[in-house]
Amino acid sequence: MTTPTAPGAPGLNPTWSSSDKDMITTELGASRVWATLGHGIVNEVYWPSTGRPQIRDLGFIIAHKGGWTEVKRADTYLFSLPKPYVPLPTVVHEGEHYRLELEVLPHPLRDCLLIRYALSGEDARLYVLLAPHLDGARENDAVAGKDLSATHNATALCLRADGGFLRTSAGFVGTSDGWQDFSANGGMTWTFPEAKGGNVALMGELASDNGVLALGFSETPEGARTLARSSLADSYDESRDIFMKSWEDWAQHLRIPYASPELEEAARRSAMVIKCHEDRTYAGAMVASLSVPWGSSHDDAGGYHLVWTRDTVEAAFALITVGLYEDAGRTLDYLIGTQAEDGSWAQNYFPDGRGYWSGKQMDEVALPVMLAAKLRAVGHLTNSPPEEEMVRSAIRFIVRNGPMSDQDRWEENAGASPFTLAMLIVALVVSADYFTGDDRDYILSLADSWNERIEDWTYSVNGHLCAGLDLPGYYIRLGPRAVDGGIDGIISRRNVQHGETPAGDLIGLEFLYLVRTGLRTAEDRRIVDTVKLIDAKLRVELPTGIAYYRYNGDGYGEHEDGKPFDGLGVGRPWPLLAGERGHYAALIGEDPMPYLNSMLRMTGKGGLIPEQVWDGEPMPEHGLVPGEPSGSAMPLVWAHGELLKLLATQTTRRPAELFDVIASRYAGKRPSAMTWHWRESSPFTEIAAGKSISIEACDPFILHFGLDGWEHAQDKASVANGLGMHCVLFTTADLEGHKTLDFTFRSGNGEWEGKDFAIALAVT
Repeated sequence: MTTPTAPGAPGLNPTWSSSDKDMITTELGASRVWATLGHGIVNEVYWPSTGRPQIRDLGFIIAHKGGWTEVKRADTYLFSLPKPYVPLPTVVHEGEHYRLELEVLPHPLRDCLLIRYALSGEDARLYVLLAPHLDGARENDAVAGKDLSATHNATALCLRADGGFLRTSAGFVGTSDGWQDFSANGGMTWTFPEAKGGNVALMGELASDNGVLALGFSETPEGARTLARSSLADSYDESRDIFMKSWEDWAQHLRIPYASPELEEAARRSAMVIKCHEDRTYAGAMVASLSVPWGSSHDDAGGYHLVWTRDTVEAAFALITVGLYEDAGRTLDYLIGTQAEDGSWAQNYFPDGRGYWSGKQMDEVALPVMLAAKLRAVGHLTNSPPEEEMVRSAIRFIVRNGPMSDQDRWEENAGASPFTLAMLIVALVVSADYFTGDDRDYILSLADSWNERIEDWTYSVNGHLCAGLDLPGYYIRLGPRAVDGGIDGIISRRNVQHGETPAGDLIGLEFLYLVRTGLRTAEDRRIVDTVKLIDAKLRVELPTGIAYYRYNGDGYGEHEDGKPFDGLGVGRPWPLLAGERGHYAALIGEDPMPYLNSMLRMTGKGGLIPEQVWDGEPMPEHGLVPGEPSGSAMPLVWAHGELLKLLATQTTRRPAELFDVIASRYAGKRPSAMTWHWRESSPFTEIAAGKSISIEACDPFILHFGLDGWEHAQDKASVANGLGMHCVLFTTADLEGHKTLDFTFRSGNGEWEGKDFAIALAVT
């Protein structure tokens, strides 16, 4: 059947492909193509950067004796790599009447993906199905001729076969695409030459049972066709050799800590996975995952193919632990390029730096500072003007906006998180030598004050969760801001209906970073008690091992019936958090191997570590198996980085996030700061004897104050420091012998705050 245009426009609403990946692959040279494999076929292909997926999938139908099979639905395949650090996937699909072998090779020199195929079987014929989704647009134009092509604005692709196609067709998904043709007619009967302005799909019957496909990408149809044809003209074996050599050369720089053969293989694979996520158009950019969580159920322009500064730095720390200093250094340079004028970073952003979500997370400002310090510590970084300015600008932002964060590390709630506080304090201390004189002293004073107050913000004494466990207290997941009730306030849990919960009833693993960064010892009674609590409340033993929930009552995961997360759901266990618990085990002298082994066993077919694993009853209709990857993101770069860091910590007993200057300044103990810094965002109502008080704001102000019930009331103008804060300091001598400091504010334009504050002095 041939008509000018396929019927059924615009087709069904598009979705992305499954996040259940077998492997990811890219070349390390000039090519700017990244591909993922899932269910035995190529699904998302990204070009010209990791933030721009261009297709949903490229799969195959085999017509054979007795019928036809779409190989991704048959799900009977074997997967392999030549070496754990060389992402050259081979997939073998076998059924009763056919055998199809595929090798997926990003061309080393051109923006093109090559697929070598070999089909055998009685009367077997091979058909390729291609679902474009160029730049995430819902409306693409598809043309089927001697090759298969698609365009959207200034983005184009071309799929060409070295042996050619016997026939081709373009259609609209759900109505006139090739799968619908087979489903309705038992074979390929449609040959529509074009389908424009919708959710399109392309099909071609391959003329040869053995050959190579080339999928080229360019700004124009002509450019894509040129790349596809040129790539097929190149020797496949030579291209393969170049690809192999680039990865072999890169792997020579890996320094894997001593481990069992299985762990060493997993470590090399994890380093490769992280490397695959680095961009080349924007060198050093590292997206969180080349996947869209629950992608097969919805369309998402962002997914996880975005840069989160937190995930990026966590991965860069992991690269440093295995000797890849150059790679981590490029990431630091990239982060210098994406820093905002105010010193912060966007919540997440495309590799080119365009922001996506609009939140502010203080840990994502601290972590680049820590990365710079880590590279200095290993001797890879000499101070340069751009790096120095990045650090100073970030510290000024932290000073002005800390210690409370608009969002915690799970991007849900505002307040004080032990994780975020640890990052802020470490960033201040490791960067203090970028400043001199009073500014340096102020930064260290602020760090000491925030460190001493961690428990005031995040440690619940005799909280509800102590019942039955004989615990005096525990660290909570997050303490709301003072205006929201502080540690006694209410948190609205995201992703669940009616999620309002007392802050003291929610726990997570964030507090473990207090040990990991050297702010508290592993033996600290409060730490030990909270570990007992998370092991009782958040730990789950699955057929594949140990994992932990993000926090009790989490809603980010599949529904109880296995349906995909849709804004609401039930939180599932994270292998990443097994790694965090394993770090604590290593630091307190326990064996971290159960946690490492759990991370190894909770992977997909290709050894990729998922964001979450399933913890319910088996649901084969949803592909859910207890202890195995759920429908969330896979791989998760952060999780692969955590495995590498835990492997190193097992050997050295020294976490990647620990700095000598922190260990020497605090020795794991809560300090007694000489000065406490009072801000409306982080106030206090009492203070121990012998401490000074600095009353602070971001803008100039007049402080109207008195002592012991407003006696001798007077005004005092704030003084600006070199970090953008305006302060009024009361020394220990000013406060000695008094019981209270009473005060209010008048702004620079003469407006009164309209609220009185009081601090009780000399509290024991």
